[in-house]
Amino acid sequence: MKKQTRRSGIIIMSSLIILLGSLAYVMLLAIINGSLGFLCAMGVTIFGAIGVAKAIGESIAMSYGLIIGLSITCGVLRGLLRYFEQYSNHYIAFKLLAVLRYKVFKALRRLCPAKLESKQKGSIIAMITSDIETLEVFYAHTISPICIAIIVSTIVILFVGFISSWYLALITIIGYISIGVCIPIISSKRLKECGVMYREQFSSFNAYFMDSLKGIKDIILNNAGYSRGKEINKRSALMLEQTKSIRSKSTKAFAITELIVSIFILLTIVTCILLLSFEKLSIGKMIISAVTIFGSFGPVIAISALPSNLTQTFASGDRVLNLLAEKPVVEKIENAVDFEYENLEVTNLSFCYNDTFKVLQDIKMNVKKGEIVGIIGKSGCGKSTLLKLLLRFWEKDLGEINYNGNDITCINTDNLLQNVTLVSQTTYLFDESIENNLLMANPNATAEDIENACKMASIHNFILTLPQGYKTKVGMLGDNLSAGEKQRIGLARAFLRGSELILLDEPTSNVDSINEGIILKALKEQKNKKGIILVSHRESTMAIADRIYHIDNGKMREVTYD
Repeated sequence: MKKQTRRSGIIIMSSLIILLGSLAYVMLLAIINGSLGFLCAMGVTIFGAIGVAKAIGESIAMSYGLIIGLSITCGVLRGLLRYFEQYSNHYIAFKLLAVLRYKVFKALRRLCPAKLESKQKGSIIAMITSDIETLEVFYAHTISPICIAIIVSTIVILFVGFISSWYLALITIIGYISIGVCIPIISSKRLKECGVMYREQFSSFNAYFMDSLKGIKDIILNNAGYSRGKEINKRSALMLEQTKSIRSKSTKAFAITELIVSIFILLTIVTCILLLSFEKLSIGKMIISAVTIFGSFGPVIAISALPSNLTQTFASGDRVLNLLAEKPVVEKIENAVDFEYENLEVTNLSFCYNDTFKVLQDIKMNVKKGEIVGIIGKSGCGKSTLLKLLLRFWEKDLGEINYNGNDITCINTDNLLQNVTLVSQTTYLFDESIENNLLMANPNATAEDIENACKMASIHNFILTLPQGYKTKVGMLGDNLSAGEKQRIGLARAFLRGSELILLDEPTSNVDSINEGIILKALKEQKNKKGIILVSHRESTMAIADRIYHIDNGKMREVTYD
């Protein structure tokens, strides 16, 4: 797959802002509250400076009582407006986090199951958790500060220009641009590579660590703990190195920001003295202007500090936007043909991944309701791929897959999934009760339906021996159950689903001969009610098949056993 070009920061920001949608008015309220709040914070000291200017003889048409009252009012309003600003920002952030997770899940549902065939689950989990949470920084601590800095800076420049001197206003403009524009741009360029690498390494580490947790038993049994732990430490060290690099560059940027602020404060003082000496400015107005300018750098300093977080925010935002924009391998079919399964006919089917080696070539097979058809072949010969094509995980390259005479590309996707169920090699069980795990296949099923499905799968009697029967929790990753028990619960799911064609991918690969016999017996008993395609690399599994196909090097032929 071609690697996607990373979006620019401007495009990422604009795309994330567009996601605000109907919440834009709340963001506008946050910006107004933030701007007024900072102006009120400045007002406390500015009115103090006005009082001093009045005391030394400046002509000011306000009484001392009014000046003091306004100063106190500004202080009180600052607190209230700050509260509403933060409340609005975080309201938007948390609302949008929920919306983004919904959009990601919706995108995954649209892209699956093909998406999960080629992407590490740990990477997706990192996106759903860490990447989306990182975007809170953007919505709660980026949009408002930038807008507030622009609004406050503009008001201060106009205030200083009209009240005292446009020379001071010019110096203020240069200071704002240096601190709020130049430093962030330079810092962003320096931190961009580190931020992107950190997010990529974090995602990779998440996936690797997730795999390690899921495979902890095999790691221990194969005495691979040391090597696995060494690799985890190596990946942790790489992340730590990137973190140190980010912190170091961020600290330098902060130090430079403070230095430039000090320089412009010094320039402001020198300019005030010069204007005063040339009688271009009164001492009272000089005090008011100086206090106003000194207290106005807060918003632009906040902008200069953004790149350290924005680099990671942009990397996370880019990954999320990539997923939301990704096109599915197959589009969902709607407003087409519905059917009730009676027979399947596959003719001259060919398929390859990414235009490379052909996995399947000229496949021909048929399956009727009421029979078990076996497919046997070595691992990696294309058996599982064939089953997934029958469910349209991918688009076939050539040939036909016909259900009741209707090509698979003309059948409604939902209807296809109602008629055909795939039981994969590994049955995933959620950390819930057995009952809830089964209800996933049919939420409207009754207790009797569940029991009947489990009886068909020869797992009912075992479940009754458990402490809480069907209410027993299976444990994380189903660790409280054996591989054979999981397989039979997966089979019960398929029976509960009620599909007329069941695709079984290596249903006995993880079980012993006793459990294999139990599963095969359960399948044979359901033979007359459904169509079953049984895939395996074991010849013993084929004992219950009515007809058998053999796949070798991507080609299929029907075989008979005397």
